Amino acid sequence: MGRPAGFFDVEDRLAGLSKKGDGLERLGTVIDFELFRPELERAVPRADRSRGGRPPFDHVLMFKVLILQTQNNLSDERTEFYLRDRLTWMRFLGLGLGDPVPDANTIWTFREALTKTGAFERLFELFDRELRAAGYLAMSGQLVDASIVAAPKQRNTRAEKQAIREGRVPEDWQQKPAKLSQKDRDARWTVKTTKAKLREGETAMVDLAIPEFGYQNHISADRRHRLIRRWLVTDAAAHAGARMAELLDRTNTAGGLWADTAYRSRKNEELLRQRMLTSHIHRMEARPPANAPAPRAGEREEPAVRAHIEHVFAEQKHRMGLFVRTIGRARASTKIGLASLVYNMHRLLWLQRQPALA
Repeated sequence: MGRPAGFFDVEDRLAGLSKKGDGLERLGTVIDFELFRPELERAVPRADRSRGGRPPFDHVLMFKVLILQTQNNLSDERTEFYLRDRLTWMRFLGLGLGDPVPDANTIWTFREALTKTGAFERLFELFDRELRAAGYLAMSGQLVDASIVAAPKQRNTRAEKQAIREGRVPEDWQQKPAKLSQKDRDARWTVKTTKAKLREGETAMVDLAIPEFGYQNHISADRRHRLIRRWLVTDAAAHAGARMAELLDRTNTAGGLWADTAYRSRKNEELLRQRMLTSHIHRMEARPPANAPAPRAGEREEPAVRAHIEHVFAEQKHRMGLFVRTIGRARASTKIGLASLVYNMHRLLWLQRQPALA
């Protein structure tokens, strides 16, 4: 049996992890999390402790717990487990081996309080101001797109689905509060069309319609830094093109806007004209004949520019495992808003290694 770990053993282990490259250590060094404290304290006031009781956990510590949870796609229970298990997490939070850690219920309660006050939009804006103050200004045009974020599928009858579409609570659910609390009446089904090969080895591509259930993550990112500047959450069936006005970043000093064909409409083109923005919204055209002249340089560039925003969604979905486990649009907005904030934090770490993009 090994001897009990001492203080210097833990320090030596952490020093070794630093040499290997601890991303959380760098995140805590680059980002001043204290800037979030005033907003966190306004959103989650503490109860009067004149009668005693266990001291509450620090606001900034709890916010950093949510950052860890989001970037690793963990439930509250698994987050509590890793808070007890990982030395790098303890160091990021400023905790020692003997210090208490937030349990799953404490994590849920803190996040729920932030959700009820709508604090995540303000927290996102706070960090965006810090990015601009650091020189990462939006001066290169904006990229607009949306992506489906999956949620647990609901097994409802036709009558229940009809009632939900009409904004009613199905009669059977009204008599069963436990069942009602587990039913997401805000998420919706939609059909996503993608190209795929029917058989292995074939070259021909066909369109496949894939049903998906959940919410839609709408974002606007600046072209140069690929930082998210605006975000919005709707149900999965909402028309992405109808949300352009809410996503436009008025602080972006460049006049170009890139988006796919879902955003092409007379209303959006008129909106861009009124805002004095140049539309680079993709126009679906028939395939040119074989003897047609080669496209001009600008025409070849536009699909490549639009593709940059897909890197944002890939980071959120594949690296962070973005998935909505909660019930209702308000909590889904919290989850997706946190993912946008965490993405910007990690994007800042990457940008600092690229001086030419500053």
